[in-house]
Amino acid sequence: MLRAKHRSIVRLWVACWLLFAPAVPAEENRCVLVLYSNNRLLPANIEFETGLRETLDNSTELNAEFLDYPRFEGESYLRALTTFLHEKYALRPPAVLIAGGKGALDFVLRHRAELFPGVPVIHAAVSRSFLRSRPPLPADVVGVPIEFDFPGTIELALRLHPRARRLVLVTGASKQDRAWEAELRGDVAQFQDRVTTEFLAGLPTDTLLQRLSGLDGDTLVVTPGYFEDGVGHLFSPREAAGLIAAAAAAPVYGPFDTFIGIGIVGGSMPNFAAMGQQAGRLVKDRLAGGAPAAPRLPEMMPKAVNLDWRQIRRWDIDPSAIPDGAIVRFKPPTLLEQHATATVFATVVFLLQAGLIARLLFESRRRRRMELAIQQQRFELAHASRLAVAGELTGAIAHEINQPLGAILSNADAADLLLASDEDRRDELRAIMADIRRDNMRASEVIRRLRALLAKQPADWHTFALNDAVRELEPVLRAEARRRGVALDLRLAATATTLLGDRVQIQQVLINLALNAMDAANGLPEARRAVALSVERDADRLTLVVRDRGQGIAPEHLPRLFDSFFSTKPRGMGLGLSITRTLVEAHGGRVWAESDPGAGAVFRVEWPAVDDAGTAEPA
Repeated sequence: MLRAKHRSIVRLWVACWLLFAPAVPAEENRCVLVLYSNNRLLPANIEFETGLRETLDNSTELNAEFLDYPRFEGESYLRALTTFLHEKYALRPPAVLIAGGKGALDFVLRHRAELFPGVPVIHAAVSRSFLRSRPPLPADVVGVPIEFDFPGTIELALRLHPRARRLVLVTGASKQDRAWEAELRGDVAQFQDRVTTEFLAGLPTDTLLQRLSGLDGDTLVVTPGYFEDGVGHLFSPREAAGLIAAAAAAPVYGPFDTFIGIGIVGGSMPNFAAMGQQAGRLVKDRLAGGAPAAPRLPEMMPKAVNLDWRQIRRWDIDPSAIPDGAIVRFKPPTLLEQHATATVFATVVFLLQAGLIARLLFESRRRRRMELAIQQQRFELAHASRLAVAGELTGAIAHEINQPLGAILSNADAADLLLASDEDRRDELRAIMADIRRDNMRASEVIRRLRALLAKQPADWHTFALNDAVRELEPVLRAEARRRGVALDLRLAATATTLLGDRVQIQQVLINLALNAMDAANGLPEARRAVALSVERDADRLTLVVRDRGQGIAPEHLPRLFDSFFSTKPRGMGLGLSITRTLVEAHGGRVWAESDPGAGAVFRVEWPAVDDAGTAEPA
């Protein structure tokens, strides 16, 4: 039943998409499809695509799809994804397919006949051990393998810390995390005579960070990061490594160049941007009609020692121990290193050198800010959107707080009058105190909910009832509706509505859509100033429906409705619906709009329902 449902949804979506997708003549086909193993925000994927785009010219159309391992797995998911990709690209088939990572390559090789038979495949970021563990690749599947150098990274750490006597290795709980753990257990055997080893594998993140904060001075930490911790919280390896480096009381090392700059000392690392450039060169050969011969390809992507100079200084590492040829990041260049002949040209050349160094330092700071901005972009946009929404809700929030405060003041005045009398009226005073306590708790609850919505904090994924999340917002939404003169009809599902995700982000989606609907009702006759909000449960799906009776959405605006910076409002910034889609998709859902011009619009958000244990429920 679930499989048939997946296929019908995929086919319906693709059928609509194909109405607007013109066919590409075979002789003009320069389409390249990149299929990534993980999600679109993984830093390694971003670096890889940067290198790929730098190599390909503008005449090549580059498309990307994401398997989103390990968040989504299973044969049913893969069959649905195979159908989706086949039908999506039926009229625009790729001329070359790039498989980014071993998961993507395995998927392509298993489903190639159903996806794109005869289309040449280029693999990238695939480990040599994976390629050796399977039958030989077909002749038209080529690429340069990689090797994540755990032994080289451990050897580097021991070289820079010769007094270390203990090695702690940190991994997670996902399938890929366990594969890294198995590889590390094999690699550390060669270091048993130099250090004692301890594995912290599959622990809850809070427990792990507490353990790391108590390490002593003769310890080293090596980690590839992890995708999932012991209680099911999902991370990117870069995020996990950043948390580890921030908490550990010992130097941290890792095997990925995307970790440089987040607090680790360094490691022996291949370069993801270089992998993208290599894949781009192979793509250009294929599009030009050539077939790369095996002898022309490097045996393996090169590795290099990468170090963070700031961490070298932090852990008091002897610079003379740094290996020759190491790439040292964030090290301010000296005048002599940059300009060996500066002293020959006296004062004029010295001034030119000083200006050049100032420019280099400025660029270094700018690049550092950009790296931090990319990492924080999604979180900051979502938080900024909540602050903007809070501004719109100021009147409603003030009303919700002023009501109990006014009641408290009235009760206090009444208590003063009772105390001024000579009669014993303690029972009435107790009743007044109970009223004051109740109104105080009511005001405190409004403030608590507002702080939870506006707090700038990392995503906190857990199971919760969608009905409860909606009820928490009901007082503020009703107050805002009254302020605008809009009738609000709220209907909750009668059955369980358990959802896995971040409660605040889901509430942000609800607020964005509700205020959007209230805006649509602005200026209409009273009979049409109405917004209906409902939560529905259908088998294994939860649906949030927000309906207004406004003017509707013009047909030409529907395809761009969720694009960044697109808005139909005269003073809109065009970020609310874009952020809404980002938050919904991050929770494994989808959002779309329907419109009957002149009669109103309907926004629907659909998420997978879960049981109380946090697992998806069967259809």
